[in-house]
Amino acid sequence: MSDLSLYRNIGIFAHVDAGKTTTTERILKLTGKIHKLGEVHEGESTTDFMEQEAERGITIQSAAVTCAWKGHRLNVIDTPGHVDFTVEVYRSLKVLDGGIGVFCGSGGVEPQSETNWRYANESEVARIIFVNKLDRIGADFLKVVEQVKKVLGAKPLVMTLPIGREDEFKGVVDLLENKAYVWDESGQPENYNIEDVPADMVDDVAEYREYLIETALEMDDDLLMAYMDGEEPTIDDIKRCIRKGTRDLEFFPTFCGSAFKNKGMQLVLDAVVDYLPAPNEVDPQPLTDEEGNETGEFATVSADEPLRALAFKIMDDRFGALTFVRLYSGRLNKGDTILNSFTGKTERVGRMVEMQADERTELSSAQAGDIIAIVGMKNVQTGHTLCDPDHPCTLEAMVFPEPVISIAVAPKDKGSVEKMGIAIGKLVAEDPSFRVETDEDSGETILKGMGELHLDIKVDILKRTYGVELNVGKPQVAYRETITQAIEDSYTHKKQSGGSGQFGKIDYRIRPGEPGSGFAFTSSVVGGNVPKEFFPAIEKGFKVMMAQGPIAGFPVLDVEVELYDGGFHAVDSSAIAFELAAKGAFRQSMPKASPQLIEPIMKVDVFTPEDHVGDVIGDLNRRRGMIKDQEPGPTGVRIKADVPLSEMFGYIGHLRTMTSGRGQFSMEFSHYLPCPQNVAEQVIAEVAERKKKAG
Repeated sequence: MSDLSLYRNIGIFAHVDAGKTTTTERILKLTGKIHKLGEVHEGESTTDFMEQEAERGITIQSAAVTCAWKGHRLNVIDTPGHVDFTVEVYRSLKVLDGGIGVFCGSGGVEPQSETNWRYANESEVARIIFVNKLDRIGADFLKVVEQVKKVLGAKPLVMTLPIGREDEFKGVVDLLENKAYVWDESGQPENYNIEDVPADMVDDVAEYREYLIETALEMDDDLLMAYMDGEEPTIDDIKRCIRKGTRDLEFFPTFCGSAFKNKGMQLVLDAVVDYLPAPNEVDPQPLTDEEGNETGEFATVSADEPLRALAFKIMDDRFGALTFVRLYSGRLNKGDTILNSFTGKTERVGRMVEMQADERTELSSAQAGDIIAIVGMKNVQTGHTLCDPDHPCTLEAMVFPEPVISIAVAPKDKGSVEKMGIAIGKLVAEDPSFRVETDEDSGETILKGMGELHLDIKVDILKRTYGVELNVGKPQVAYRETITQAIEDSYTHKKQSGGSGQFGKIDYRIRPGEPGSGFAFTSSVVGGNVPKEFFPAIEKGFKVMMAQGPIAGFPVLDVEVELYDGGFHAVDSSAIAFELAAKGAFRQSMPKASPQLIEPIMKVDVFTPEDHVGDVIGDLNRRRGMIKDQEPGPTGVRIKADVPLSEMFGYIGHLRTMTSGRGQFSMEFSHYLPCPQNVAEQVIAEVAERKKKAG
C-alpha cells in the first residue's frame, strides 16, 4: 500500500479512566483485528499487555497497533492517562498526525486531559473529540461540550447528539446526515438500525445542524456566500470544509457514545478517515543542526525523498529490543544501512515488524508515513534521528521534564548487583523521564522519576520482569539551592612550585537570576585584562560547581555570573589556571550571597465528594498548600492547589480515608519556591546525618 492519502497516524489520549484503552479495543474489534473483546477492568485488553497494567487497570506504555477501516490504514497509539506517564503522551504526539481526545461523559474535562490537550496544542496535532461513557450516571454530553470551551479554550464542533440519557442511552443522531443510529441491547457494535430523528429531538437537531454547517462553511468563502443566498451545500462540500478546519485547528469535531456498550464507535472511525489529516497533509517536521537550531529545511513527507525517521520509543520485550520509528520521508528496506545522526554511527536494519499491540507481522520494507518497529538496534535512544548515510540530517529533538522525586535502592543480595545494573540500563533507555545516578558519598543507587507511582512501577518491573529484589529507601525530594543577594568579589589562583606556575585572577559579580533561568555567564572585560580564550574555561569552572551548592550540596539554580575584570601572567596563565580560579571563586563567594534552599511545588488537583470538601481543604492547608480554585461539578468538587512535594508522600491513602474511598487526585511539577526556615534546617540536618553515616 503506497497511497499516503489513505494513511492515518492517530493517538488516543485522555485523563486516567476516561476510557481510552476501551475505545482502542472497540476500534480493533470493528476493524476486524481482534474477535474477542478484552475488558480493561478484567485485565484482558489487547494494548495493556504489561502485568502491571493488567493488575492496576491503567495504561503505562503507549502501545501501537495497525488496523484498516474503509480502505484506509490506521496506525493507532493508545497512550497512558496517568500524570506520572505524561512523557509517553508527549512523545507519541510528536510522531502523530491526528488524535482522538476522549472525555468521560460524567467526569468531563479532568486535570490530565488539560495537560494532554496542552501538549497536543504545542505539537499542533489535529484532533476530534469523543465524549465517552454516556451510559454512566451523571453523564451529560452538552455539559462536557461547555467544559471543553471553558477549561480548554477550544472550539468543539458538535457532530452527533445522544439519544436518551444515562442508562437509557441507546444511540446517536448524525447531524450531517440527519439520521439516527440506534443500537439494540445485545452489546454488539454491528447491531444497529438507521432511523429518522426521534420526534422530540427534531428542533434541537435542526439548531445544531445549522450551526454545524455555518461553522464549517466559514472555511470556504464562496460556499458560505452561496449558503447565505439560500443554496444548500452538498454533504461532500461540508465534509471538505470540516476537514480543512480540523487540520487548521480552527475547531474540533465532537462525537458522543459509549465505547464499553459499543454505541457510536463507527461514526468516530468514519470521522478519523473523513476529517483527520493524512501524513502528507500535515506541516512537515523541521530539520535542525547539531545544536538544535532550525535550519529552514523540512522533512517533506514523500517516499521519493532521502530517508528521515525519528525513534520515539524503545521497548524491551520477549522478542528483544524494539525501537519504534516514525518514517517522515523516504523508504526503508530490510538490510539497509542507516545513520544515527546523534551518535554519528551507522547500523544495519535486520528485522522490521508492524505491531499489533504485542504481536508482530514481519515486514520487508516500509515507507514515509509508516510507524514501525525495528528489532535489535544497538545504540538508538528516544528522540534520535535515523537517516540516509549520504544525506545526514537531524529532526527536531524531544525535550523531557526533569524528575522531581528520587529513591535510594540496593539489591537484597550481593549477587544481583550486576543484574540490577543491566536491568536499570534497559529501563532508562525505554523511559527518558526516568534517571539513575550513583550517590558518590554513600555509593547508593538513586532512581529518579516523575512521581511515587512512576518509581513504584519501575521497582515492580525490576522485581518481576528482571528478577531483581530491591531494598527501597524512603522517597527523597529534589531540593535545589539558589542565592538571594548580588555580590561583587575577586579571586586569585596562583601556584609556584618549580617549573612553570599557574596564575589566574578574576573580578566578578554574582547575582540571582530570573526563576527558571538556570545558569548564565556573561563577560564585560575591556582592555584584554583577561584574554578572550580563557572565558570558556572560567565559565566551565563556575558551571561545574553549580552541581553542588554551598548549603547542603544540592544543585544550584538561577544564578548569573558576570566577569568584569581580572589579571593574567604571560607565562603562567592557562585555561586550567582560570578554571581553578573560577572554582575557588564559587567556593569563596556563594556562601556570602545569602544562599537558600528551594523546594519543588506541585500543581495538585483533588476531586472529592461535596461532604468532604472541608476536610480535604483543611488537610491541604496543613500540608502547607495554597488553595487556588474550587469548582463544583455534578458528582463532587475539584480543588486546585499548589503544595510542596515533600508534604505529598502517601497522600492517596489519607485522601481515601478522608473521603471513604471516593477521592482522587493528580499532581505534576509546577515551580520551585524557597523552603521555610524550619524545613530547611531539617533537610540540612538529614543531609549531614547521611554524610556522617557514609563516613
